[in-house]
Amino acid sequence: MTEATEAPRGFTVRRAILAILGFQVGMAVVLAGSDLIGAIPQLLTGPRAPALDAPVAPGDQVRRFRPGDLPGRERFTPDRQTPIPDPGNMPSRLRFTIEGDLALVTGDISPGDAQRFAEWLPTATDITTIRLHSPGGSVGDALTIGEAIRAAELDTLMEDGDICLSACPYVLASGVDRQIPDGAMVGVHQHYFGESTALPAFLAVEDIQRGQADVMAYLDTMGIDVRVMQHALSTPPEAIYVLLPEELEQYGFVTPDGDNEEAANG
Repeated sequence: MTEATEAPRGFTVRRAILAILGFQVGMAVVLAGSDLIGAIPQLLTGPRAPALDAPVAPGDQVRRFRPGDLPGRERFTPDRQTPIPDPGNMPSRLRFTIEGDLALVTGDISPGDAQRFAEWLPTATDITTIRLHSPGGSVGDALTIGEAIRAAELDTLMEDGDICLSACPYVLASGVDRQIPDGAMVGVHQHYFGESTALPAFLAVEDIQRGQADVMAYLDTMGIDVRVMQHALSTPPEAIYVLLPEELEQYGFVTPDGDNEEAANG
């Protein structure tokens, strides 16, 4: 009699456990599906934000961002004749052009560009300044390039009409002296790291958090106020937060006169 009652009871317990597990898995699928369904319109149409070339104002600084489809902006070269590509016709990887003591670094920051930069830099013996014009790209390569620029004690600058978006500001931050005119555009947003490029965030939390920690440590080393990351972390990859001139000064992207030595030792 005992054996006859124990078997159904064990079977019932197993069924209950399986039912609970099945319910939990089902809820997880439903929740994940709800998040995905809610994200589909944004994935298809992008964030509801003005185009990148729309004027920005305090509190209205988030713009749509597609690196392969950047609008043309008026080009200015007041003191130099260096040709500047339109953002919509950027090189697919970084291009290095030397003119006197200045090197124009322009194009997408592609995987492997840090190695190319490391091989090129020793040949550019007369340069003192890196001028940037880039929509960004690989975060890891940008950080490595920035470390090389700081080790070489070079300055960074932009000129009116130049853009420096996504991962590019990390290169910009590496200059001992950093000059950015009001007519340039600097913007930040969220990034993917390493192999997480094709994965949703909930499957790549560890990699993303580690990557963000590396970025914040790097910015602190370069003398940048890490509070700028609040704008990056709250802006999705398909948008860009355009930093106003006063924010560039506030977060330390523009170095005041006389702070060069401090920045170099930072």
